Amino acid sequence: MRRVIFHLPDGSKVEKEVKEGQSVLDVLGEEGLKGGFVARAGGRLFDLFVPIPEDVSEIDILDFSDRDGKEVFWHSSAHVLAQAVKRLWPDAKLTVGPPIENGFFYDIDFGGRTLTPEDLQRIEEEAKKVIEADYPVKREEWPAEKAKEFFRERGEDYKVLLIEEFGEPVVSVYHQGEFTDLCRGPHIHRTGVIGAFKVTTVSSAYWKGDPNNPSLQRIYGVSFPTQEQLDEYLKMLEEAKKRDHRVLGRQLDLFNFYEEAGAGFVFWHPKGTAVRFAIEDYIKREHIKDGYTFVITPHVLSGKLWEISGHLNYYQKNMFVFEKDGQTYAVKPMNCPAHILIYKSKVHSYRDLPVRLAELGTVYRYELSGVLHGLMRVRGFTQDDAHIFAAPDQVEEEVRRVLALMKRILGRFGFKDFEVELSIWDPNRPEEYMGTPQMWKQAINSLKNALEAEGFSYEVEEGEAAFYGPKIDVKLKDALGRRWQCTTVQVDFNLPRRFNATYVGPDGKEHFVVMIHRAILGSIERFFGILIEHYAGDFPLWLAPVQARVIPIKDAFAEYARSVKERLEEAGFRVEIDDRNERLSYKIRDAETQKVPYILVVGKREVESGTVSVRRRKEGDLGAMKVEELIERMRREVDD
Repeated sequence: MRRVIFHLPDGSKVEKEVKEGQSVLDVLGEEGLKGGFVARAGGRLFDLFVPIPEDVSEIDILDFSDRDGKEVFWHSSAHVLAQAVKRLWPDAKLTVGPPIENGFFYDIDFGGRTLTPEDLQRIEEEAKKVIEADYPVKREEWPAEKAKEFFRERGEDYKVLLIEEFGEPVVSVYHQGEFTDLCRGPHIHRTGVIGAFKVTTVSSAYWKGDPNNPSLQRIYGVSFPTQEQLDEYLKMLEEAKKRDHRVLGRQLDLFNFYEEAGAGFVFWHPKGTAVRFAIEDYIKREHIKDGYTFVITPHVLSGKLWEISGHLNYYQKNMFVFEKDGQTYAVKPMNCPAHILIYKSKVHSYRDLPVRLAELGTVYRYELSGVLHGLMRVRGFTQDDAHIFAAPDQVEEEVRRVLALMKRILGRFGFKDFEVELSIWDPNRPEEYMGTPQMWKQAINSLKNALEAEGFSYEVEEGEAAFYGPKIDVKLKDALGRRWQCTTVQVDFNLPRRFNATYVGPDGKEHFVVMIHRAILGSIERFFGILIEHYAGDFPLWLAPVQARVIPIKDAFAEYARSVKERLEEAGFRVEIDDRNERLSYKIRDAETQKVPYILVVGKREVESGTVSVRRRKEGDLGAMKVEELIERMRREVDD
């Protein structure tokens, strides 16, 4: 008998005596869970219906408001979806069904069948029957051979392949009603916990993402504890459709993709380029103020460089590699090795550090066609990339500077709300990481201290660090509350050693420099897509591709309209003139559709008075203004 403290979803806690072999459900009962459906202790998640681990003295009971709880909820919902599919199509073969950012999916082999909207409706109705049945969920551990035989008999070939890939002597399976699935878990304790369930869409996918493998149907869904939450989510989805950057990109003539040029390569049209220049000019100024020096490095580099960095061994499938004159070359997938060469071009003393090198560097990565998605996933993109070469005792201050710069830059674009993750090593497996335990401890503490000093709360992700160092990932929230991964700060012990990048310390000896990889926006392309959706294409004045459009009422006033355009352009604004032979109402409506912030109408009265009639988008008619007065107003708005 031992005592365990349970932290409940409503913020309360209770201490209970726990006998050997008892589960959380045994101890608390259904009502004592306070709406929770999975347990967490010491960073580990486990089912409410399995024996409480012996080494646990405190347990968090999680509900849908917790990120881990939400993932378990959606993972369990994927099992419900699969159970519904197997009832309707018993010969369908299941692959994997993970939770994702907003819901879940399950990849299923239907033997060449393409699902219809009617099929999706049938799946949803059957899934609701599974939920209504309120099946208890049970977990079992089976010898791998028993599990393979079980799934082989049922024609679940992909499950057999997965068990063989695991290479583990024992695997776990979950049962609910007549349905059994291979899964590590954990899961909700009964299917009735799911209060609302929706099948959203279907797309094609390939097993393991390889086009040479069988084609699958990827069925997407989402679920919530209550119908009200689902209704709210569906409302958000409708709004997101209106804001789709791919649709608005065409409507506003910002960018495009061309089939004959190849998938995943962005063509920036003049208006999109104007916005991009505004973004780049701003972030360049901010970086220079913060002590960065800009560099430009080649797009194509020798394969020898990528051998040293390790990319040819570990990343080649994502690279564009080619042979020329008997030598291997690669289009760069990242800028890091090139920046190291610049750093190494001269000897550095500890007095020179930190060295901050920045580049708006365009890189190219081979992404499978199935994952390409507008500006959000492309094959060629420009990173607001920078690398900081620092001594170990400078890491904390440099990370603080990066976080402060991030707040300043993203705040200028209208983003104030962030979620932060700190990925650290698993100290129980030091052999899987580069660097000494002391180096890792110092680096992790530096990141933690920097986050806390800059006022960020954060989630620690143990075991999620790269082998070469810990990292910070920052997700911003847009106008619809969606999270987007943008800023990243990574500490790297690896590349400096691969390239022998050093500095001379106060002791006169050479020491390996610490390399900090960081990006604020991530990629210009993806960030532009986020901005389009955040603002629904209605950019603030400083970012608007066309900041003002001058409309003469008649041809007789076109010359005056052109003079207004020239004066605004001299003041630094992006201006168009619409002198088409169309009705005034049509031209105003077109400017509104194009989301032009300022519409300037000129006629006889404006010519005689030296003014313009001003309409501000979303504000309406502002009356007549002198051009100088308008310029001052627009400058104040840009600076605000």
